[in-house]
Formats: sequence, structure tokens, C-alpha cells
Amino acid sequence: MILAARDVSLHDRLRDVSVALQPGRITAICGPNGAGKSTLLECLAGLLTPNAGGVELGGETLAKMPARARARRIGYLPQQGEIAWDVPVRSLIELGRLPHGDRRREPVDAAIRALDLEAFEARRAQSLSGGETARVLLARVLAGEPQWILADEPLAALDLAHQLALIGHLRRAATAGAGVVIVLHDLAIARNHADHVVLMHEGRIAQSGPAPQALHEDAIEAVFGVGCEWIGEAGRYALSPRPVATARA
Repeated sequence: MILAARDVSLHDRLRDVSVALQPGRITAICGPNGAGKSTLLECLAGLLTPNAGGVELGGETLAKMPARARARRIGYLPQQGEIAWDVPVRSLIELGRLPHGDRRREPVDAAIRALDLEAFEARRAQSLSGGETARVLLARVLAGEPQWILADEPLAALDLAHQLALIGHLRRAATAGAGVVIVLHDLAIARNHADHVVLMHEGRIAQSGPAPQALHEDAIEAVFGVGCEWIGEAGRYALSPRPVATARA
């Protein structure tokens, strides 16, 4: 079920953005600060209404979809999630089942295992660290078994081990058929783990395609204004500044 933005514009934050995202793969939205990454993600989640154009899910206009039906299909994780109620962690994760009107144990247990939260189930949610909170909030999204997982900087508060574990789980979700869209600042993580990259600049899409193509050195220099080069090998690339003596004018 394709998730697509069609000529989407929103004030000065997005300008005629069109992109068709495929299920079964990880798509990374990258770009400088203020490029429109989070705004595009919120439009794709149905949380912002464009001034022009629109978003479709499986050919159905997202804006016309009942909120409950949309919530069953799209799970959204904001950049800075907050926990308003000091409930046990398991109870918080079970809230992910609300769009379905049930408290099925299996998907909740699976989300807890996926985010390594077994030891936290009885803890009060507001006693958690920032990284633990990020994992719990993502588990709540996963417990809803959405067809699309949209997450804004989901790796930002995690240590390296949990970053890799989370990426592994998102890969498994994509392999199982879900669409995964994540906003990332780390271009190396996007190059190494995303199937598709949308590179944004000043509210527009500068590049969209397979990660090696969208994050080509020339594209990065054009968008970020920094000369750089990829070093390493597939799955283990790192981005290195281009030596000043060989930098392009």
C-alpha cells in the first residue's frame, strides 16, 4: 500500500513536494536543519494539512480517512515524545492498541521484546531515562501493528547498542511488509541501512532514490555545502570531509 505525497505545499516549509513511498523497505528522510523533514513526516502521518496538494495511502486521500482508521494503518513517533501519565510501562505500551479497540497480549509482548524492555514492564513511565523513554514510546507504536511506521529521529536518544537493535527491528518490520519512514540526521546510518533516501533542501526534494544515489557525494555537497567522500564498504560506510587541497571550488 503506497504512501504518497502529491504536490504538497505548506506555507514556506514545503514547496511542491511529491514522493511515492513503497512498503517493505526503510526510507530515510535526510537534510539540513529547517529543510522540511519533520514537516513532511507530519504531513505523511496526516497530522498536518497541506495548503496545496495532498497525501494518499493506497490511493485513498488521507485527509478524508477517519482518524481511527488512519491510526490503525499509520504509527507515528514524534521527535520529542512526552509521557503525560505516570503509569506502568506495560500499560503505556498497551495504549498502542487503542485504535484497534483491544488489548491483545501478543503484539504488546512482541513490542516489549523487540525494544528490550522486559525488565521495565512494572516501572513507572516517568521514572525512565531519556533513552528508555524513547524505546517505550516506540514500543507503543509497534504494539499497534501499523502498516506504516513513521518516526522522527528515533535513534537520537539511544546508545549505540540500542540504535543497532532498533534498526534491526525496523528492518524486520520492513521485511515483513511494513513501510518504514524515519527522519535521520546521520547520513552514514541512512547510507548503510536505508533502502531509499529522500534528501531535502529548503522545503523541496533535492534527491530521491536508492541510498547510494540520493546520498552521492555531489548531492551532499550541493545540499550541505560541504565537500566530503564516502569511505569503507557496503554496510560500513563512513562520511569523511574531503581534504581541503582537493575540495571542489
